[in-house]
Amino acid sequence: MANIRSAEKQRRQAEKAKQRNRAGMSRLRTQLKKTRKAIDEGGENLKEVLSETTSLIDKAAKRKVIKTNTADRYKSRLSAAAKRSSSAK
Repeated sequence: MANIRSAEKQRRQAEKAKQRNRAGMSRLRTQLKKTRKAIDEGGENLKEVLSETTSLIDKAAKRKVIKTNTADRYKSRLSAAAKRSSSAK
C-alpha cells in the first residue's frame, strides 16, 4: 500500500488506464472477430466492416492501446485476407 500521496495518485491513474486499455482491447478483439467472420463468409458488406475495423485499429494505436507496428500488421493481414476472399469468388 502506498504511503506517499503522489504514489497513491499514480496507483489511481494506473488503475484507470488499465480499465481503459482493457475496454479498448475488448472492443478491438470483438471487431477483429466480426471482420474475420465476414471475410470467411464473403458477405457483400465486407468493405464496410473492413473500413470500420481499420478505423478502430487506428484509434487503438493512437490511444496507445496497441503499438503502431501491431496496428499496421493487423490492417495488412486483414486487407490481404479480404483480397484473397474476394478474388476467390
